[in-house]
Amino acid sequence: MTDEEKKGPGKKELKKLAKKAEKDAAKAAAKGGKANANGGGGGAAAAANSGGNSSSGAPAKKAKPSNPTYRLANVPTSGTTDSCTLKACMASILYGTPLLPGGTASDLPFVHGPALLYGEPTSACPTVAFGGNGIIKALALVTNSEEGKCNLSSAMDDWLEFERSELRMALGSGNAKKVVAALTKIDTALDGRTSVVGNEPLTAADLAITLTLLHSDNASVLSSASPAIQAYVDITKNSPAYAQAKKLASKLLPPASFDPSDPSLLKATSAIFATAISSVFPSAVSLGIEIKAFKCKDIKHGDYQCNVAMPLFQKLKASGALPEGVNSPQQVAQSIIGAVGDDNPVLYDLNVNGPGFIMSRVKASYLEKGVNDIVKNGAPTKPKCTTSSSSSNVVVDFSSPNIAKEMHVGHLRSTIIGEAVCRILEYTGSNVERINHVGDWGTQFGMLIQYLKEEYPDFQGDVPNITDLTVFYKNAKQRFDDSPEFKKIAQLNVVKLQSGDEECRKIWQVLCDVSRMEFEKVYKRLDITVTECGESFYNDKIAPVIDEFNARGMVSVEEGGAKCVFVPKFKIPLMLQKSDGGYGYDSTDMAAMKYRLDKLKASQIVYITDFTQGDHFQMVFAAAKKIGWVTDDSHRLDHIGFGTVQGEDGKRFKTRSGDTVRLVDLLDEAVARMEASLRERYTEGKANISDEEIHATASAMGYGAVKYFDLRRNPTSNYIFSYDRMLDTKGNTAIYLLYAHARLESIVTKGKANFAIDVDALIKDGKSKIVLAHKSERNLGLHLQIFADSIEETLDDLLPYHICDFVYALSIASSEFVTQCHVLGSPEMESRLLLCRATAITMRQCFNLLGIRHVMRI
Repeated sequence: MTDEEKKGPGKKELKKLAKKAEKDAAKAAAKGGKANANGGGGGAAAAANSGGNSSSGAPAKKAKPSNPTYRLANVPTSGTTDSCTLKACMASILYGTPLLPGGTASDLPFVHGPALLYGEPTSACPTVAFGGNGIIKALALVTNSEEGKCNLSSAMDDWLEFERSELRMALGSGNAKKVVAALTKIDTALDGRTSVVGNEPLTAADLAITLTLLHSDNASVLSSASPAIQAYVDITKNSPAYAQAKKLASKLLPPASFDPSDPSLLKATSAIFATAISSVFPSAVSLGIEIKAFKCKDIKHGDYQCNVAMPLFQKLKASGALPEGVNSPQQVAQSIIGAVGDDNPVLYDLNVNGPGFIMSRVKASYLEKGVNDIVKNGAPTKPKCTTSSSSSNVVVDFSSPNIAKEMHVGHLRSTIIGEAVCRILEYTGSNVERINHVGDWGTQFGMLIQYLKEEYPDFQGDVPNITDLTVFYKNAKQRFDDSPEFKKIAQLNVVKLQSGDEECRKIWQVLCDVSRMEFEKVYKRLDITVTECGESFYNDKIAPVIDEFNARGMVSVEEGGAKCVFVPKFKIPLMLQKSDGGYGYDSTDMAAMKYRLDKLKASQIVYITDFTQGDHFQMVFAAAKKIGWVTDDSHRLDHIGFGTVQGEDGKRFKTRSGDTVRLVDLLDEAVARMEASLRERYTEGKANISDEEIHATASAMGYGAVKYFDLRRNPTSNYIFSYDRMLDTKGNTAIYLLYAHARLESIVTKGKANFAIDVDALIKDGKSKIVLAHKSERNLGLHLQIFADSIEETLDDLLPYHICDFVYALSIASSEFVTQCHVLGSPEMESRLLLCRATAITMRQCFNLLGIRHVMRI
């Protein structure tokens, strides 16, 4: 039985603890370290430690009187999803009793789950409650708020005991009969109310019950519960206190310890600093100080820095707990540096900069292991967050052109960004469904069907060869606008198509097939893999979705009969059904969301469209949360909105005649220019490729240049499309990166040809060893080790520009290395050739994630 399953202290126990706190406070006052037993949340359950530990090995100055505080100890690393931790955090928010991090509860070693401590923030203090329900009761007892006081009753105790001994046990056992019995008891007690006790929601009992249901390992229990219970749980899930509690829980997590198997430099450096700070200032965590390292912006000052000294000094001074001899943030920083020591495995050259910033560099010995692992494994080490045994199902909705229209420059960003996002998610272990939500349904098909019938009357026996979809669409639209008779027939065709008319369906299919062939020309050039699942696929799935919203009482019938759903933070509703009975984007997107969650079992869905659709998708996400399809804990919904591709005039990129640029033409022009450049180099004898290889090389570089020029920036920004800038061999371009990569492989090739050092053989025989002795070698090793952090950073927001930033910085570091360190013919040649290979391997991995073909020679 876990600590959460054990019964927390009752009222009598809490009162005993309060009396003990008063006695301890008196003893502390007699020793000059006065403790206020009535501070913090009111002191009714306070317990201050009389002895405690000073904040460092040095004797502390005479402490100023300070209020005892409540701290949450033993918080698990899963704190933001742990029901016990969230019970404590929500009670803290609702009852107005602040919680600080508490480290480990040392007085009760048998308690492994969250425990509530009370006392001075700069000293050790006892546990006053443990287990989620026990902590809720304790915080309710000490509060001065009415919300807390109303939670002290025998009925409340009975329901807390029910949650502990019946509901939680039933969910844990998986016994269907016990689960049904527990849910039935809750259903009966609710009886149309919002609480199982009284008429006000979010009582102590409600917190315990709803958080257990929300964070049960058996997710199907809640989805199959009665509407009353689902609505009951929604009150907690949608309350501001729940969101605040999750944020609080993340702040209460203990600092991570150093893990040599984790390739993250940020985590390694943060852990070294955290261990040092905890040893000299053990109260730092209890004072609410976040211990975290940061990458230095200017490499002249260091690799990583820690900025804790200044806020820690201020809080220690305010609580009267500064050690003797520590009178400034700089001295706090020096104490931390002393605790880090020279024998730590990661950092060296620590010094204090300015008002207390601790600057440091990463040891070459630490970096060498990571760099040698790259050549040993033939790949850079993935971040540890990607090595979990269970993989998630992710749907990425991207590209999404319209049937009967050619792909143009407006589709460029969604297609390129979407492919990169898919590759990144697949690389980190997700099962990715690449969905092309094409526009293959709607009123425009009425006119397209009629125009095809008129222009190609024998379409069934002789499939029309529509070579220019843009012209075909324009001509159909012109007929629709000019001819009332054509328009009337076209409108009737829409009804016939949606009713399943055989002829209309065949014509519609012809249009779809022709369009797919045109789309494939783009996808083949850009190495895009995507599965078509257009708007028409969801047409028969819309009505059941509307029925589900209606059954939950969430549909509002507006003037004219339109069926709408209002969501928080938006005045305009989602329109699930138009007043004429038709369906629009809102209808289709909600049906698509439901299908992807239920049938594809997606735990994450990513939409990549232009930024103007941002509000629409936020409303779709909010509606899915409102009805209970998703929760913040179980699902992640992302919308990546991108800006506009512009011409030199700052307006939308168009041809000189003002037409939209066909995407195929745009891509082919990039390749043509790159090929001309390579042929010029070939003629001058500067190329390292044959005449037969020029076109393939130009294609890889030209398409890569277009992709990288887009991906290297935050997608929300607009950018000016320029062939000259994207094909430049200098600066942050794919061309520069591909040349840098080819240069590294050229050095490796020369090492084998001219000096008989075969890097591949060294690796195969297990004789490879890289030594980072020169400063530029260590700098390159440092940049290689940052790979894992760049991937983790990308997973946070799914923006590929982080990887672009990484590989560009890596290429600069490699250029500096081969310039400052003589590779071929040097005593260190073997190690340096291996370092070239490690860098090339990592660059190729980045190219692959970005969807860029690498070239070994140029």
